[in-house]
Amino acid sequence: MSAMFVLGLTGSIGMGKSTVAGMFRDLGVPVHDADAEVHRLYGEGGAAVAPVAALHPEAVVDGAVDRRILSSKVVGDETAMRRLETVVHPLVQRAETAFLAEAFSARSGLAILEIPLLLETGADLRCDAVAVVSAPAEVQKARVLARPEMNEAKFMKILSRQIGDGEKRRRAHFVIDTGAALPVTAKQVEDVVLALAGRPGSAYARQMGDGHGAAA
Repeated sequence: MSAMFVLGLTGSIGMGKSTVAGMFRDLGVPVHDADAEVHRLYGEGGAAVAPVAALHPEAVVDGAVDRRILSSKVVGDETAMRRLETVVHPLVQRAETAFLAEAFSARSGLAILEIPLLLETGADLRCDAVAVVSAPAEVQKARVLARPEMNEAKFMKILSRQIGDGEKRRRAHFVIDTGAALPVTAKQVEDVVLALAGRPGSAYARQMGDGHGAAA
């Protein structure tokens, strides 16, 4: 079996990453969702609850992190955000490493890391290639502002921490457009899977060789 290929999947807020990730899963490709892992870590008994409580005790309610309260404490405060990331990112990476080991053991030829801030945090260095999910700005804005408890000011604060869509597209190996009809997007996902079929990767082997396999 050739070495497993690791594809990083990312895109700015409201671009449709979760939809695209679901399409990859439907094709049998294992996907690790970093944001879903954060939800698990923030849940009752999650490994991030105690560290978050040490930073923002008011954000922990009934033994779990209230993401709405936590967001109000860190969005727009770069120092607070970085402190939070210092706590959470290592825990997410530990789960990511376990996911990759499981995918490799299952002889998967392709595994996907869905990470919202993939390029911003340098996580693309743990991948063999990057796929960026993109849509027209007006579509993105409409999607985001339709979310509960979202407003334009909060949207702009979140965008300010993200690399712009144009730069993301420039740095991508693949761009998946979600501004069109779903079948069009699904065809693009299929094309990516076909393009990577049988292509050997080196990112996972490199991580293992660097000793990051079990402890990252």
